[in-house]
Amino acid sequence: MSFQTGLSGLNASARNLDVIGHNIANANTTGMKVSRAEFSEVYASSLGATGGASAGIGVQVATVAQLFTQGNLKITGNQLDLAINGAGFFQVRATDGSTLYTRNGEFKLDRDGYIITNNGARLQGFPTNESGVRTSVVPGDIQLPTASAIAPRRTGANPDPALQGLFLNANLDGRTEPQVPDVPPDARATFPLSENQKTYGTATNVYDSQGVALPVQLYFVKLQNANEWQIIASADNGVSGQDLGTVTFDASGRVASLVNPDGDPGLDDITIRSGPIDPLVPGVYTGVVQTPSDGTLAFPLRLGDPQAGFTITQFGSKFGVFDIRQDGYASGELTSIDIAENGVILARYSNGVSLAAGQVALGNFRNLQGLQPVNGGYWSETITSGQVVLGGPLEGQLGLLRQSSLEESNVDLTQELVNMIVAQRAYQANAQTIKTQDQIQQTLVNLR
Repeated sequence: MSFQTGLSGLNASARNLDVIGHNIANANTTGMKVSRAEFSEVYASSLGATGGASAGIGVQVATVAQLFTQGNLKITGNQLDLAINGAGFFQVRATDGSTLYTRNGEFKLDRDGYIITNNGARLQGFPTNESGVRTSVVPGDIQLPTASAIAPRRTGANPDPALQGLFLNANLDGRTEPQVPDVPPDARATFPLSENQKTYGTATNVYDSQGVALPVQLYFVKLQNANEWQIIASADNGVSGQDLGTVTFDASGRVASLVNPDGDPGLDDITIRSGPIDPLVPGVYTGVVQTPSDGTLAFPLRLGDPQAGFTITQFGSKFGVFDIRQDGYASGELTSIDIAENGVILARYSNGVSLAAGQVALGNFRNLQGLQPVNGGYWSETITSGQVVLGGPLEGQLGLLRQSSLEESNVDLTQELVNMIVAQRAYQANAQTIKTQDQIQQTLVNLR
């Protein structure tokens, strides 16, 4: 019996040394989680046996458990290196179609623009709109548009109606004297604008359906009413243009109303088209350097809505334009990507546009010890681990992402070397048990 007890101790100690050696060998493996051998005693059971009569028959390795503690994060400078700070695993689709999970964030781009691991598994993520809002909870392969330039978008064609058009944040100086004649009282600025009427204005480019930049200038002309301004669009510095309507401010300097030249609520859309000036066609002006590729380009001027993040005011301070933007852009090629802490991938293009290209998905499990380790630094789901719970970083109990960083192995080399010494002593002690039993039996055999 003692031979078998000592032999079980040798086997358990050898298995423990295997686990320790595996930890040491992977001390520099990104995302690796340290393992430990856990032992349990073995007893021979029989009917009627009492607790004090069982001497035990050895030891066995009950399980090899992994410790999913957080590893240190190191900065790499590589845009596609990702580290999870907190709970969760990257979900990837292996080349054989199976779904696996990993903490190793050493990602690359393949020739088709997919984000892949060193083994070719594709990183999974949620689709989003261009603003980064998730549009589906079903994950799929994340692919960046590296094969060709992104198509241009004309101004006013944003899929979200709330983001269509030209947006302006500005302040009009409430101390300004009227810039139009006082006869008649409702006189408005006419073309060409005078130098005085071009005092307050700004300029930008808008884009047609082929991504061709078209210049647009906006001018604000103070009318006889102390709180009323005429808004004019032009493309030739005020020689010709379009009367968009008027903005009226209340006593606090906030927008009270916006009306078009016909007196209807709301400003007219800015309209660019080819051809001569036609006074019978409302909202038309010429002087555009390039002709719109689709013949006519129309889009709204958005101001006067503080809740939407854009407004115009009339305070007693100097004129200033604080922000001007529009939703069109020219064609562009991918230049870089930024991945936020919440996993949203922001693709930056050579035309200055930044568009969301998806959100990295993270998965978590009720029982991490139930995951099955797989070659290559992966884990697979099992019945014991429970079903994966997917979400975006920072959602629920999931951690956040760090771009240009990697999670180091959580192996403590000092601790593993100490564990190795202990395991070696245990192996030697069990070998001594067998040696001692052998000597006892030899003594018995030599009895005369």
